[in-house]
This record gives sequence, C-alpha cells and structure tokens, in this order.
Amino acid sequence: MKNKITWILIADGARARMLVNKGYGSGLEPALGEEFIADNRPSGELTSDRPGRTFDRGGQGRHAMESPTDPHRHEQQVFAQSLAHLLEEHRLKKSYEQLIIVAPPKTLGDLRAEFTKPVSDMIINTLNKDLTKVAIHDLPDHFVDFIRM
Repeated sequence: MKNKITWILIADGARARMLVNKGYGSGLEPALGEEFIADNRPSGELTSDRPGRTFDRGGQGRHAMESPTDPHRHEQQVFAQSLAHLLEEHRLKKSYEQLIIVAPPKTLGDLRAEFTKPVSDMIINTLNKDLTKVAIHDLPDHFVDFIRM
C-alpha cells in the first residue's frame, strides 16, 4: 500500500502552521517551513477613528454608529480565507494528497466556508481543538486515530 502525503493544518483565528506526514514511520515535520500569524489586535486598535455619529430616528438625540462587523472578527475571517487560498494553491501543485484540519469551532467554520470543493474533498478528518501552542513532538498523540505516523 502506497503512503499518502498528508498535510495537517493546525489553526486558530490568528495563528496557523502546516505540517506534513509522508507516511508510516515518517512522523511530522513542517510542510512550508513557516508559521502564519494574522493581525490579532483588539477591535479598538484595528479601527482608525472613533465611530461616526448619527441622529436618533425618533428624536433629537445623537449617538455613535456601530460598525456592521467587528474588525477583529473580520481579520479572523480574512486569515481563514488566506489559509484556504494557500491550501488550494498547494493542491494544484499536488503538494499533498489528503488533509487533516485542526481548529477551534469558530475557525473551523470559517475555514470550511472558504475551502474549494476539491480541497474539502481531500479532508480525511477534522479535530475540534486548539493545538496551535502544542510543541511539534507532542502532536502525534493527537492524530493516532486518523493516520499512522
């Protein structure tokens, strides 16, 4: 039986790393040699100005307008989009044959919304956890049910 190249994306809303397992006995190693870090500042620091002001509909009062989206949340969605584009780019290069996605629920949802169908079809399992701060040598224990390392 041929070993399949498995990429493992470990992400949260602001940090991600891509690992590769090339088959039984090969363990885990960085797939792209870098960690991806998004802008994770609080919403108040991401906006440049105070919100605009508007008149009350039913009276004389004025109040601050609320932003339609939380800037911090928007950055998390943009980060998920960039990771999905990266996976699509490497799928086209045939860098991997199957995927495991590890992320907390909100990030997992953001990623799923951005994956192309071909990338989604390559996912063999997902793990609903935040393992972004776990050392690489401690990670294989989390994947024993999915792949043989």
